[in-house]
Amino acid sequence: MTRYLALDAFRGITIALMILVNTPGTWSDVYAPLLHAEWNGATPTDLVFPFFLFIIGSAMFFSFKKSNFTASPEQFRKIIKRGFTLFFIGFMLNIIPFTVNAEDWRIMGILQRIGIAYAVAACLVLTLNRRGIFIASAAILLAYWALLLSVGEGALTIDGNIIRQLDLAVFGANHMYTMRGVSFEPEGLLSTIPAVVNMLLGFELTRYLTSIEDKKSSVIKLTLIGGLAIGLGVLWHVVLPINKSLWTPSYVIYSTGFACLLLAAFIWLIDIMEQVKLAEPLLVYGTNPLFVYVLSFLVVTLYLNINMGDTSMYAWLYNQLSGVFYPKLASFIFAFSHEVLFWFVSLKLYQRKIFIKI
Repeated sequence: MTRYLALDAFRGITIALMILVNTPGTWSDVYAPLLHAEWNGATPTDLVFPFFLFIIGSAMFFSFKKSNFTASPEQFRKIIKRGFTLFFIGFMLNIIPFTVNAEDWRIMGILQRIGIAYAVAACLVLTLNRRGIFIASAAILLAYWALLLSVGEGALTIDGNIIRQLDLAVFGANHMYTMRGVSFEPEGLLSTIPAVVNMLLGFELTRYLTSIEDKKSSVIKLTLIGGLAIGLGVLWHVVLPINKSLWTPSYVIYSTGFACLLLAAFIWLIDIMEQVKLAEPLLVYGTNPLFVYVLSFLVVTLYLNINMGDTSMYAWLYNQLSGVFYPKLASFIFAFSHEVLFWFVSLKLYQRKIFIKI
């Protein structure tokens, strides 16, 4: 089985990008590529979350390969436990530091979606063969497409979509995210279903990659697959818009295409050209992705809850930068400084061979 350092670098750049886009100095002044699309369409930032799902699917391949993809009751118990743990951690991040009343706690979130998608995808890869996984993926995307359009007029709008309707019925408006003045959950229950496919495709593309001995050939094939996927996503966009908030099937295919292209670039740079030194910072960042993500979230929460006179510590730190740099650059420097901070934490853990897993 061929091992690619590029996969580790891909994981590292994904967590690095997540921190960069999640911690600007102020949301009022952010460079356009570091913001999500207003609704339809996709910016580079809209590719980060599906990249993370893709790389979890990739890691899943190596994890289950150790047990020869054995489907056992014990294995399924571990999968469900891990999925629940991810969901619980994400929920706790929503409610810490417990200053919001329980009737207003947000239920869903990024880690919650990852937990659910992981549990479903992991069970599927242990019970289906390669053909079955592709059939299941296609069935999920087509069924979800039909489901999205089932509510008729306004099906793809922020207030009329079926995702919002279900979340309102299950959670209630008070337990949902507020987006553009509307109670809408971007990590909703229904829209988590197609996110499973991002993981499944990450799993299958990793299986395919590790079966190719010639790494130069893998770059060519990945580039072709990525280009075709992006093209298919753009064509699908004509009838079903690429939309991260709804996690449309066109968005799944489109984002997977870019994941293939980025992975191909890393394989060429690291595994073929052997420029490992250039990738070492990313390899370090990818060693404790869940811990670093949670830590970054907690640090931001801490900033927001420490008062510095009449403002939060978060705003105070940004104001120090904005007094020197123009607003958007100050906001970027704020985010990048935290990128460096959490990389340093990752480095210390890496040097001590501490790898925090659940």
